[in-house]
Amino acid sequence: MNKKQLTGAAILTTCLLLIPVTSVKHFGRSVRADDQNTIAEQIHTIINDKRLEGAVAGVSIRSALTGELLFQHNGNTRLTPASNMKLLTAAAALETLGSNYRFKTEVFADYREGDHIRGNLYLKGRGDPTLLPKDFDSLANQLKNQGITRVDGDLIGDESWYDSEYLSEDMIWSDEDEYYGAQVSALTASPNKDYDAGTVMIKVSPNPNEGSLSNVKVTPETDTISIINNAKTVRENEEAEIRINRKHGTNIIVVDGTISKNAVPEKIWVAVWSPANYALNLFGQSLKKHGIEIKGEEILGETPNQARRLVEKKSMPLSDLLIPFMKLSNNGHAEVLVKEMGKVVKEEGSFQAGLDVLRSVLRDEGLNPDDMCLRDGSGISQISLIKPNQLSFLLYRIQDKPWYDVYLNSLPIAGVPERMLGGTLRKRMSNTAAERVIYAKTGSLMGVTSLSGYVRSKHPLVFSIILNQFIDEEEMEEVEDQIAIVLAKYKGAKQKG
Repeated sequence: MNKKQLTGAAILTTCLLLIPVTSVKHFGRSVRADDQNTIAEQIHTIINDKRLEGAVAGVSIRSALTGELLFQHNGNTRLTPASNMKLLTAAAALETLGSNYRFKTEVFADYREGDHIRGNLYLKGRGDPTLLPKDFDSLANQLKNQGITRVDGDLIGDESWYDSEYLSEDMIWSDEDEYYGAQVSALTASPNKDYDAGTVMIKVSPNPNEGSLSNVKVTPETDTISIINNAKTVRENEEAEIRINRKHGTNIIVVDGTISKNAVPEKIWVAVWSPANYALNLFGQSLKKHGIEIKGEEILGETPNQARRLVEKKSMPLSDLLIPFMKLSNNGHAEVLVKEMGKVVKEEGSFQAGLDVLRSVLRDEGLNPDDMCLRDGSGISQISLIKPNQLSFLLYRIQDKPWYDVYLNSLPIAGVPERMLGGTLRKRMSNTAAERVIYAKTGSLMGVTSLSGYVRSKHPLVFSIILNQFIDEEEMEEVEDQIAIVLAKYKGAKQKG
């Protein structure tokens, strides 16, 4: 998730209330908590804490059974949602594509003659963000099993399924080499099963000899990456720091700093420049490993209509992809899904087309997307704006969808330490872990944090907490956790006598 400051002018539109003011009812008028303080009073105490001085706090709480807006504080104030934007993207993708949707990767040839290809071999990407090196091995092995041993022409990577706008419009220059800022391409690859598409993993280890350069390894190995290693090994227990940056517009990765002689290796994920070239090179390595010779070059291009498809690989279904997407808050997955929705619905694999589809889904669910500012699918934009009441309303509305269980299952579960269960909440609110009552999406940017989701209990609730314009993020997460725990302890309404 993005921890750096973004800039840009907020785009404001006219205000439309989702719920009439006359329908708003505070817990304090009809509900008593166990400690005799109303939930409203407890939440007001939390949000009036001095830690929030100078910040803007938006809180929206609804009954998950009726959708009634039970409590709000700045609920109709537009705020930057950070990765809570993924809640909208995931819902729209499930509604548009379906939980069983799979991405494809295909291999085509101009013309086959015996054991070799006359002309070019084409690797056509169609958006799959989960391709691993072993998947390219599998494609190469299938070609080998068909008896192919040689390609007379070039090996061509085709990323034309999507347009050539690789980054959302509010991505800042300094984030482009970070794993969360990777370029979005229809042809890409991931280093491991976190599926951070368009990245490589850099492992820096100390050298046994003090004063020598560190050891640097790139995973997966690829000819598209060049390493400049300036990092030195220093004496045991010496304070040290490794810095890794990719030179803008290149695949030259510079490793600077120091690492202690007794330190454990450091692993850092770095976004590559041109993921399509990266994926194509991995496929070329796989072909060579399986005894298939390429006479020509590895280049990017488009697959001609008359080319013959030889093999294909399908991704995991969207229901499975949502686990790393939402649990680990994967920005790349969000932007791929935006472009894929645009391609499927509007035959245009662009950010704009995909966001138009997202807005259409929101409108169908009774929201007004013209009352929001939606700039991307991941929430990395600090220009995006949404009201907490809008977000909680969407979470309420989708509970009757056939894909809702898939959606809920993808959300981090507070305090559960298993990485693919607790996700970004695995180290938070551990006192709720045994009950597994809080299922929620986190969000974080510089000066922004958010937490929205469900309290799954006898008296279920839907909530959205969005905090903006603060300094200390750790303190703000504590505020979110305090509010969520109050909700988790809610035992239901008790009418005053």
